[in-house]
Amino acid sequence: MAGPTPSRQRLGQAGIVLWLAVMVAMAILPVPEYWITLANYIGMYSLVALGLVLLTGIAGMTSFGQAAFVGLGAYASAVLTTSYGASPWIGLVAGVAVTVLAAAALGAITMRLSGHYLPLCTLAWGLSIYYLFGNLDVLKKFDGITGIPPISIFGFDLRSGRHIYLLIWLIVALSIMATLNLLDSRSGRAIRALKGGVVMAESCGVNTTRTKMLAFVLAAVLAGLSGWLYAHLQRAVNPTPFGLNAGIGYLFMAVVGGAGYVWGALVGAALMTLLSDWLQGVLPGLLGQSGNFEVIVTGLLMILLLQRAPAGLWPLMVRAVLWPLGRRTGGAAAPSEMTPAAGLRAISHARALTQREKPAHGSPVLDVRLARKTFGGLVAVNDVSFTLAAGEIVGLIGPNGAGKSTMFNLVSGVLPLSAGEVYFMGERVDGRPSRWMARAGMARTFQHVRLMPAMSAIENVAIGAHLRGARGALAGALRLNRVEEASLFAQARTELERVGLGSHGLREAGSLALGQQRLLEIARALASDPVLLLLDEPAAGLRHQEKQALAAVLRQLRSEGVSVLLVEHDMDFVMGLVDRLVVMDFGSRIAEGAPQDVRQDPAVIEAYLGGVE
Repeated sequence: MAGPTPSRQRLGQAGIVLWLAVMVAMAILPVPEYWITLANYIGMYSLVALGLVLLTGIAGMTSFGQAAFVGLGAYASAVLTTSYGASPWIGLVAGVAVTVLAAAALGAITMRLSGHYLPLCTLAWGLSIYYLFGNLDVLKKFDGITGIPPISIFGFDLRSGRHIYLLIWLIVALSIMATLNLLDSRSGRAIRALKGGVVMAESCGVNTTRTKMLAFVLAAVLAGLSGWLYAHLQRAVNPTPFGLNAGIGYLFMAVVGGAGYVWGALVGAALMTLLSDWLQGVLPGLLGQSGNFEVIVTGLLMILLLQRAPAGLWPLMVRAVLWPLGRRTGGAAAPSEMTPAAGLRAISHARALTQREKPAHGSPVLDVRLARKTFGGLVAVNDVSFTLAAGEIVGLIGPNGAGKSTMFNLVSGVLPLSAGEVYFMGERVDGRPSRWMARAGMARTFQHVRLMPAMSAIENVAIGAHLRGARGALAGALRLNRVEEASLFAQARTELERVGLGSHGLREAGSLALGQQRLLEIARALASDPVLLLLDEPAAGLRHQEKQALAAVLRQLRSEGVSVLLVEHDMDFVMGLVDRLVVMDFGSRIAEGAPQDVRQDPAVIEAYLGGVE
């Protein structure tokens, strides 16, 4: 498996070192105090934008209310330090705690929404918290709280912007590193999988509700951390910086920099801050009058920017730097900053994952009894029954619209039954969510390929092994998951090689051909170590040789005790592979038996097979 070229790795490392060197140099060299002030604000804004990158750009949930969390972190520390004489570090703990509690409470409501309802809800509670700040006597209403003490480190008070500068940027650097580590982990892949849709993520065993809440709380914590720094830098707080305009501004920073890229948060915060400052100084002289004209100009520039660079500035910057390098190396200069590292670097020393004990050959695995599904007055599945034994391949065939995919969704827990029962490994499972099915040993693919196109092929497969790992977000952020990551990626590589994609591990999934993407889905399903494999049209888009290779893989799985239920329209592929066929038409089962018997059934010939030789 080919990895990133050493030159590109060195270039990325050199860029980080250069950035850190510039930040340290600004603190040491006699640069103007005004530059230090701007740098401080950029650092604090970038923390909030970083949370929005995680929440909006990566997890796919838009929030206009992050300024409210900034305010919670600021006010919590301000109240404790001014009214109770507590240390600012106690204020930090309190600010984070208050932010987490508020985010958990709001997230329990907000994360249940989707579409345009989600951002509207964030607008609502963002405004509510803003007016809460301005109407509580304990927070001094709109007058705000003054006299906030400075942060003290080893007895040294960070009273000026220059004094607190290094602390701000140390926190920014640690936050960026922790976020990158998190996204390159089991929990991070689960967060990134949210953009692929709930159905896909849940089928891999991801608890999407919990994962959404994790992203929401982490984004809120970063905002609260920014608020704490702001309170002790300004030494005073009032509701004005925590209103709706600020929330929209933070979202703009993330979008302009590149909402799907961690480093885009820093780029967006820097650009928007410097641009606003410059326009505030230039426009009054050009227009001959004062006013908030910078808001108008900034809005127009954003429209132009997003038309030209909808993914933000960071990918453009990366391409500009890597394009010459790509030409020299003969490779594509991909802007992705999420090339998996923790798992791949130690993959040669990985421990084998525990294998699920397969049921005895011939023992019952799946028992569908009179399954029925209606959508209003439409009967999609009409009292269908069939069984599947361990080490058996059963084909589910029928014309388009026969109800095959609906049956798949009923079996895998994506859709609830209207009537009937489904038993898996002797236990009744209808009504169970699909992630429970995945944990029990059921894996599936989809009629229309569902992958994370911007993620590498090996990461897509590693998501399939989600339930075979246990390390959480904290372990991922602190890089304490290397052993487990190595095992997960070793398993992913094994499954890629099994389906013939071993040389494509680091390619973006979206760049693969359709046939290769279907094989990638199968590899992802196999990574879960299934007892039952549900394949929805796995041979569609495959060349003849690839079909033969896939058939060989399925036969090998059958010999290992894995059961396979497949929907397929390629009769040549099906007839030479399956042990039994179940034929559906208009939602009903019209035939079941060995392939040679079903092929000669008059009802099947009339409904589906026709003149197939």
